[in-house]
Amino acid sequence: MKFSGWIIMMLLTFQLQTVLAQDTLRKNDNDSLVFSGQLSSWINYSHKNQLPLWLGARYIPQLNFNHNISSKKLIDLEVSANIYGAVGVHPFDTSFADGSFRPYRGWVRYSTNQFELRAGLQKINFGSASILRPLMWFELVDPRDPLSITTGVWGLLGRYYFLNNSNIWLWGLYGNDDPKTWEVGKTSQRYPEFGGRFQTPVPAGEAGISFHHRLVDTRGLDVPFPDPGDIAENRVALDAKWDIGVGLWFEGMWIHKTKDIGELTNQLVLNAGTDYTFGIGNGLNVIFEQLLISNDQNAFSFSQPVFFSALSLSYPIGIFDSASAMFYYNWSADQSYNIVNWKKQFKRFYVYLIAYWNPDIYLLPQQQDVANLFSGRGIQIMAVFNH
Repeated sequence: MKFSGWIIMMLLTFQLQTVLAQDTLRKNDNDSLVFSGQLSSWINYSHKNQLPLWLGARYIPQLNFNHNISSKKLIDLEVSANIYGAVGVHPFDTSFADGSFRPYRGWVRYSTNQFELRAGLQKINFGSASILRPLMWFELVDPRDPLSITTGVWGLLGRYYFLNNSNIWLWGLYGNDDPKTWEVGKTSQRYPEFGGRFQTPVPAGEAGISFHHRLVDTRGLDVPFPDPGDIAENRVALDAKWDIGVGLWFEGMWIHKTKDIGELTNQLVLNAGTDYTFGIGNGLNVIFEQLLISNDQNAFSFSQPVFFSALSLSYPIGIFDSASAMFYYNWSADQSYNIVNWKKQFKRFYVYLIAYWNPDIYLLPQQQDVANLFSGRGIQIMAVFNH
């Protein structure tokens, strides 16, 4: 973990201990402290992989504290960790173990009826699309992952909500080393990132416009100029969603670098999608999305477009059972990605049985730990306990 990350986590822990000490003294009924967590374990088998058998476990302990300053003002915080371990085995001659302990969330927030300000390690997400998401700027949620695990970003987020349900977002990020979704090159650690979003109701739905600015560290990239360093990158996006009997949405994003770095100077990502629940049995929900990705030296030239389609099906079998399936198709590479999932619920305990048939090399636009597990063909059994 980064040194700055440890400092922020220590400050949040110190603040929580201070608040708890004060709470013990005054027994303020306006305060609440909740400890929860999620424990998951899995077995994954894919016979063509170099290590066909994987066993893993993850524990995410979470502590939430709320302090009501008044009926309209609140201070709350969340601290959680991601404790992960896995071992891969090729019976009976080869094995590999991996593990990590890192902060998962660590933020403090001040909020009123119409305003909130949140600082620390947090999840920032927005947009209209469900599966292939151009506006997945600051998180890596894979829709095939039953747990929706994603790393957060270090930053400051402010949101103001108008009385007509419009809202405006402003954020500043700093200390996030790894490239986030859709990003080419690491973010320069010399300057912060910043951006904003405005979202407003429209007839039968809502629409938004978003902007983000960062400096890209081009060292390590194959750039067509000497002495690579930091260059500016701006991205702008439009999105909208309507409910007109069926759900319809659109997301479009353009990323532009202010210096020519070849075909990655401009990135255009467009998504259109729809969803509908058919009155079949308990209700069959269907989602379909189409994605276009184009990386070009000259903006909007569409020199080498890549097309993805995604289809998601979900059906509740009963109160405690449900089945789902998700299919992706890369039209440019003639590759299909397929996964089916059966879920069984026992109060706080869940069991997932997953089967998949995917390419050995992943080319999907979003990838998390799940991408490595779901390459090739195989099955996975996952057990999850929430407390």
